[in-house]
Amino acid sequence: MRTRPFQQPARPCRVRRFGMAAACGLLLAAPATPFPQAAAQVPLRGPDVAYASAPPAIVDAMLELARVTRDDVVYDLGCGDGRIVVAAAKARGARGVGIDIDPARIAEATALARREGVTDRVTFVLADLFQAAFADATVVMLYLQPEPNLRLRPRLLTELRPGTRVVSLSYDMGDWTPDDVRRVGGRRIYLWTIPPR
Repeated sequence: MRTRPFQQPARPCRVRRFGMAAACGLLLAAPATPFPQAAAQVPLRGPDVAYASAPPAIVDAMLELARVTRDDVVYDLGCGDGRIVVAAAKARGARGVGIDIDPARIAEATALARREGVTDRVTFVLADLFQAAFADATVVMLYLQPEPNLRLRPRLLTELRPGTRVVSLSYDMGDWTPDDVRRVGGRRIYLWTIPPR
């Protein structure tokens, strides 16, 4: 009788299967974006500001004040449900990037973009807005609070190109004098333009 050497029974390799699953997961999680600056980061903390959405009339007024056109790249730092970026794409033809630290808000924003048919023009990034890249913006939208605005101000002034417009709903930037202030629905909307260096 002939004997064969012991052979391990054939079974799938868990490491290989896990590696393939992980690689597929990374591909699915990576945003397909025409915005090289909008690289996702893994947030390690909670939001700095409680979520509150701007009514449609306020969103329209913010886009109008910033003079958003199809040539713009609009970033919304702390984008929440994505309504500002989606409106910029749908009503003005702009491209946009929304950045938020809350995964639930990013999911809402992505769903809104899908419903409104603008997924080819907008991207949403799960990231800490204080660490995220936004230098390719031509317009930056903010609906934060005084402390986060002031914390962002040095980066806005040094990283954005001269001529970039910054719009903030309800909160100013300390002693940085706005170019324009409008009242809409009892709220103030501030506009600044990044000055020449």
